[in-house]
Amino acid sequence: MLTVDYDLLDVRPGTTVLDLGCGEGRHAFEAYRRGAHVVAVDWGTAEVATTRQWLGAIAEAGEAPAGARCTVVRGDLRHLPFPDASVDRVIASEVLEHIPDDARAMAEIARVLKPGGTVAVTVPRFGPERVCWALSDAYHANEGGHVRIYRGDALRARLAVAGLVPGRQHHAHALHAPYWWLKCAVGVDRDPAVVRAYHRLLVWDLVKRPWVTRLAERVLDPLIGKSLVVYAAKPGAPAATRPEREKTAALR
Repeated sequence: MLTVDYDLLDVRPGTTVLDLGCGEGRHAFEAYRRGAHVVAVDWGTAEVATTRQWLGAIAEAGEAPAGARCTVVRGDLRHLPFPDASVDRVIASEVLEHIPDDARAMAEIARVLKPGGTVAVTVPRFGPERVCWALSDAYHANEGGHVRIYRGDALRARLAVAGLVPGRQHHAHALHAPYWWLKCAVGVDRDPAVVRAYHRLLVWDLVKRPWVTRLAERVLDPLIGKSLVVYAAKPGAPAATRPEREKTAALR
């Protein structure tokens, strides 16, 4: 289940992609399958191990094109172990809402991005998230839980303060919002039949991708999409690649 639109992010073969707060690797997997040079980062040791295992399985199955590379490291998003201006794309999906010092994390994203590079930031959308908080403290008030709810304009403003230029945005996963409202209403640790039935629907949608649910989500995303996705660029022109430099030289 992808939240980021890889065409909007412009992930191509050879692109260096940093997946921050990778979790169990869903966004890293897609970037790897597209031929990118992927570095997946998470603070959780279990998440790092799982992502490394699945990336290895993708490689063994031949699902990644020749030239694709992948690395998984444990790291702190507030102190990224990467040089300045070293990556083309950054994905920070559903992670900034967990970090008390999100300004530091955004500054680190801006630091490691190359001039002209792009970041895709996804966070829980204000409206659906506010409903979850109102229904259940257990949903967010726990160790490692959500420490804030972002309004869209506030998120864009924080990215701008970090030195990035916010651009396009969209919403995703409308079908997941009612599921979490239901979970919060009955208790996030409970699993009654109605919750299990809704979960089966989401799994079916994920596996089969039927037109009816795809259409429903396309219509509902602007209204109740669970996630907000904002794309932001680092000012400056990207460095020319070797073929581009050679082409320019030949025209002189």
